[in-house]
Amino acid sequence: MPPRFKPSSPRTKSTPAPQQLTGRLDEFVHFLRAECSMADNSVLAYSRDIRQFFDWLQAKRIADVRAIDLKKLSAYLKSLHERGLAASSIGRKLVAIKTLFRFFVLEGIITESVAELLNSPKLWDYLPKVLSPEKVDALLTAPSREDPFPLRDRALLCLMYATGCRASEISNLTLSRLSLEERYCKCLGKGDKERIVSLNPVAVAALEAYLEFERPGISPEEDSQNAFLFLSRTGKGLTRLTIWRIVKKYAARIGCSKQVSPHTLRHSFATHMLAGGAEIRALQEMLGHANIRTTQVYTHVEHSRLKSIHQKCHPRG
Repeated sequence: MPPRFKPSSPRTKSTPAPQQLTGRLDEFVHFLRAECSMADNSVLAYSRDIRQFFDWLQAKRIADVRAIDLKKLSAYLKSLHERGLAASSIGRKLVAIKTLFRFFVLEGIITESVAELLNSPKLWDYLPKVLSPEKVDALLTAPSREDPFPLRDRALLCLMYATGCRASEISNLTLSRLSLEERYCKCLGKGDKERIVSLNPVAVAALEAYLEFERPGISPEEDSQNAFLFLSRTGKGLTRLTIWRIVKKYAARIGCSKQVSPHTLRHSFATHMLAGGAEIRALQEMLGHANIRTTQVYTHVEHSRLKSIHQKCHPRG
């Protein structure tokens, strides 16, 4: 008699272990520094955005990475809108989340990124604040003898408008990276990428006056070429926050909007360059943009400006 076999019980699939969010932020920050070669300021911004995202997930009692689906991501973006954040801020946070999910895919934590299905907000609705050439001239000549360091402040403002450099790039500028004879300076942008930016005669004259008549009084000892170009009253390099305060101070003096900041000079530089006939690719290199789409926002600004002029001046406008 043949042996009797018991029917085998159906094989059950083992449930994968949950992928906890705990500790992922530190791993993500290491990924940004080591794999993406991001600058410190970018890493800080990304980590801050992701920490806020994790806090929201924790409040919703979501602890497993695989439990974050498209519906939950959409709910998070909706919460950002309800907080009244600008489209640019929401767009930046969305970029950070997409980068986070790409990191999860690379680490094998998830198999595909649902974040890629999200659309960015309409960033073209946000046009950067731009000063007119007349307002820029007023800003550059705003420092006076009543100010503690008028030559430094004028040189700083002139350099920012002449080059379109970010405040962080200006604060890190050293004497060795400046060549007044050749009329250029080397700045370190995002990701420690070096680029050469040109100086106009106004900026050169302002820098020469500062270096000859004012900077030696701030730092009496002989400077090495690695010393910072712009110094505070204590002889240390100016921080981004100090540069922000300097721009705000003189913008208020000439009656500009409170929205004016160091980045306004960067926006004004780019818009005025386009208005003067600069090619978009050349402007991309000057600004140090990795993506041409970031530079193209200034074409929208210039078009908006020309459109307003047309409506104002045309007899049938």
